[in-house]
Amino acid sequence: MKKILIVEDDISFSVTLKTYLNRQGFETTEVYTFQKALEKISAFAYDVILTDFRLPDKDGIELLKIIKEKTPDSIVILMTAYADIRMAVQAIKFGAYEYIAKPVNPDELLLHIKNGLKRLAKDEELPTQSRQSKSSLRPQDSSNNYLEATSKESMLIHEHINLVASTDLSVIIQGESGTGKEYIARKIHDKSKRSKQPFVAVDCGSLSKELAGSEFFGHLKGSFTGAIQDKTGQFEAANKGTIFLDEIGNLSYDIQIKLLRAIQERQVRKIGSNKDIPIDVRILVATNDDLQQEVKNGKFREDLYHRLNEFSILVPPLRERRDDILLFVKYFLEKANEELEKEVTSIPDNILNVLLNYSWPGNIREIKNVIKRAVLLSKGNEVDKNALPQEIVFSSLTESGAETAELDESNLKVQTGKTEKEIILATLQKTRFNKSKAARLLNIDRRTLYNKLKLYGISLD
Repeated sequence: MKKILIVEDDISFSVTLKTYLNRQGFETTEVYTFQKALEKISAFAYDVILTDFRLPDKDGIELLKIIKEKTPDSIVILMTAYADIRMAVQAIKFGAYEYIAKPVNPDELLLHIKNGLKRLAKDEELPTQSRQSKSSLRPQDSSNNYLEATSKESMLIHEHINLVASTDLSVIIQGESGTGKEYIARKIHDKSKRSKQPFVAVDCGSLSKELAGSEFFGHLKGSFTGAIQDKTGQFEAANKGTIFLDEIGNLSYDIQIKLLRAIQERQVRKIGSNKDIPIDVRILVATNDDLQQEVKNGKFREDLYHRLNEFSILVPPLRERRDDILLFVKYFLEKANEELEKEVTSIPDNILNVLLNYSWPGNIREIKNVIKRAVLLSKGNEVDKNALPQEIVFSSLTESGAETAELDESNLKVQTGKTEKEIILATLQKTRFNKSKAARLLNIDRRTLYNKLKLYGISLD
């Protein structure tokens, strides 16, 4: 029986989750604070950990980092209010398997848990040597079949990919989380003369200072506590091929020095060894930081930056290439139908307007998650108006400022220039401050309405 740890300070919600998951055949344990969660994961390795983003004593990101150090095989799913979506996307780089927006839909949560456990089972089928590194290696998914967007900004990126792929230049790919930086790296590799050789992706964001050297360069058995057998480093594993270092800005200064030496000398030395191993790898890196500014701030070595920056590709966020949104929506609709074995093939115009007007702070990853959730929750063959997170609806209404962006006649009509707070106040006045009626008109649940009242300091006393 798979074991799940629930870390949630809302006791009633935690009990509801526990009851639901027990009925699904899982063994669950619930705690309400960061400190109690720390005690549990120190004593036991859970298969799945569900944690709220905001805990009373610390946030879920801090807990996530510790989980990945103590029990890197655990599947971590972050539960978060939609207002925290940017931080949730950031959590992916620290090793979270997935995030899910509150209020949590049980079927959606169960799907993420089952998919995570399937991936874990596949990892366990790998040879021991391969499994050692999986916490820092990105899944080798079907990215090669990814959609090529057609906005002018995306077309420029494709032009740069084709231009640099045939060379051996090191490339810095810069963009926000979720914009498809790893996809770009894979495309460069696939179009290069090294395409038949390994492509090794390393998530630098999930590497601690202590483990980074071992991950990059390998170690010999007994070279430090916990080194129970020889380990092949990722540079050696990528020999003759391409190594992709994601979120390189997170590497410590000490590791940056060792990385620079390996690149310049084209050889690595395993921890505990006195022999150098020659390597021939092409290096592609990605970051959501401005590395030039990090150099000025003394957080990133200038010599390493110039060594890596032989060519650069800037990936704009989706809000700056809106012509791509419709393509991604339709693409992920098709993929979600295949994965969930459903036939939700149509998106009504009013819902499509909402999707096109939203700013997508989580970029392509967020589109994928939102569309999959919508397909899962929709009953017929078209996307249901209630299948979208209501925060997306609110945000889109506010950003578009247009009456025509409303979902249906039950929603409050929004005049140009009104803010979300004004929409809520107007709705409360219309319903004579009946919160249940206001929530229905706003097309959100009562809990979301209470959260927004607290957020905007609206008192009904």
